[in-house]
Amino acid sequence: MVDSDGNRYVDLTSGFGVAFVGHRHPEVVEAVKRQADRLLHALGDLHPSDVKIKLLEKLCTLAPWPQARAMLSLSGADAVTAALKTAVMATGKTGVVAFEGSYHGLNYGPLAVSGFAKRFREPFVGQLQSDVHFAAWPGADLGVEAALKRLPEDWSRVGAVIVEPVQGRAGVRFPPPGFLEALRRVSNKNGALLIVDEIFTGLGRCGAWWRSVDEGVIPDLICAGKALGGGLPVSACIGREDVMRAWGDPDREAIHTGTFYGDPLGSAAALASIQLIERDELAQKAVDRGKAFAAMLRAEQLASVNEVRQAGMMLGLQLEGSMRALHVSRALLERGYLVLPAGAEADVIQLAPPITVNDEQLEGFVASLRAALGGP
Repeated sequence: MVDSDGNRYVDLTSGFGVAFVGHRHPEVVEAVKRQADRLLHALGDLHPSDVKIKLLEKLCTLAPWPQARAMLSLSGADAVTAALKTAVMATGKTGVVAFEGSYHGLNYGPLAVSGFAKRFREPFVGQLQSDVHFAAWPGADLGVEAALKRLPEDWSRVGAVIVEPVQGRAGVRFPPPGFLEALRRVSNKNGALLIVDEIFTGLGRCGAWWRSVDEGVIPDLICAGKALGGGLPVSACIGREDVMRAWGDPDREAIHTGTFYGDPLGSAAALASIQLIERDELAQKAVDRGKAFAAMLRAEQLASVNEVRQAGMMLGLQLEGSMRALHVSRALLERGYLVLPAGAEADVIQLAPPITVNDEQLEGFVASLRAALGGP
């Protein structure tokens, strides 16, 4: 990346996870240019473009169900909104179980189920869905069974459980083995839909199309975004066909849509991105490259780094001390590396490099990180 003053940076954030296939990948750029010469805008759900239909069909083939349906939108928050609405349509129940530390976006629907920071919700609490139960996120101090005991006792109003396979903004926090499977069982038992937010973790980032499915869990609804558009704003809510049929006859007037949902340019970019991930086996490359990167970081035994958490090309460096990640990320910026602080205490460095990052860039980052942490 080059800023307005000509300074060069290595982006280890992928633009908040968007540029998994790399910034302005030539095949994505070419796909957008070709589509721009054909059609810039179509009439959404009324008269959809051919490229939108192709994208919907492709997304359904990537789904873990024999029959699937998808709804396109622009942002990850849009996809979560569609999933929450779908749960109400399918179950007739408005309550939601979400998790402490979760981040699903800042639009009203997603904001209501985001437990990352109360300060995001407090100014708008009077306008937010109130029927949300924030359950504890399991970890070193709270096992799966103990976490399950903190779920609500009364499920009569709960129509959805929404969860990230890995909590990204909360500090790349992994649940213990068996937790997602337990949520699947609890959701089934209580007649709630399991929504998995794969906006950050999916589409190859964690080494598979869908992190939850790779872990052996089949959700009812999947939210996708970020890497999907290869740099353009594209997202999707993908669901089991029987669940999505709750929206009713598709020949009737749509009650959830948007003027630019599934726009031709974004759809073309998404198709090109998916093709790259498939053809070049980028999910497997994320597994191999992520393991090598994590091993490189662990081998350095970096001062003040207590743990390196990793799944594919999604890593979290647990630092000693509250707010430490703010200072370290600034020091790395001055050395030419873009990273993000994460965690409620800003004590985690979040790393999500593009799959195109090379060894020289990673080695340079590790050396700069050592210096930023005050090492030799």
